[in-house]
Amino acid sequence: MKKIIFYLFLTFAALAFLYPFVWMFVASLSPENQIGNLTFMPTSLSFNSYREMFGKIPIARSLFNSIFVASCITFGVLVFGSMVGYALSRLEFRGKNLIFFIIIFTMTLPFQITLIPQYILMVKLGWVDTYWALIVPYLMNSLAIIMFRQYFKTLPQDIIDAARIDGCGELEIIFRILWPNSIPAIVTIGIITFMASWNEVLWPLIVIRNEHLMTMPQVVTLFAVGGAADSQLGVKLAAATLLALPIILAYLFFQKYFIQSMASTGIKE
Repeated sequence: MKKIIFYLFLTFAALAFLYPFVWMFVASLSPENQIGNLTFMPTSLSFNSYREMFGKIPIARSLFNSIFVASCITFGVLVFGSMVGYALSRLEFRGKNLIFFIIIFTMTLPFQITLIPQYILMVKLGWVDTYWALIVPYLMNSLAIIMFRQYFKTLPQDIIDAARIDGCGELEIIFRILWPNSIPAIVTIGIITFMASWNEVLWPLIVIRNEHLMTMPQVVTLFAVGGAADSQLGVKLAAATLLALPIILAYLFFQKYFIQSMASTGIKE
């Protein structure tokens, strides 16, 4: 009886969590006058909301911008995060623990504290209205460094020693030895980084004014609150559905690695 109650509770919680997403997708395919009914199956399907959305905003261009920016950030975070994580987990040098605790401390600082200095730096460098302003500030990620450090600590030291005996340098050890053995951590960090960079709105709103360089969340935000949607809820929901779709698909494909890594990257001294 306890198991039945437990699984009934989990099922109810899952349905409560999924319902807004399912309703958003169904409502985006419903005629405008049926959206307020909150039904799972509309009496008729309509793609007018998607057609109007594509006609009003450059959604295809913003989709390319978001994929490009998020992919570059994810690749950079994986490369630099694994390098720093390897140094903190396997190399011995003075101040290593202090650096590690400073990295942890930076995670407690809200992004808004560095917002103004970071924007001034972008202006001084001449990167406003460029991809550089969207990508470079996010190439170092504290969470990625910590997760790589913890995962590398779970790998046997013998494989690193064997690689050094074979003449491998430190970079070769990271990318040729440790990376193939760290797929769960790489996938997890990749998903988290891609999601965070994909959903970022505030920073692009500050540094990007050129419509051709705007990311998809930025365009959808301006579209939904800026009046371009003409108070049409269906069009707003269609834009939100396209915005959420890539993240949902990425998680569905890589959830096995995501769960495996989250279960194995505990804090280890």
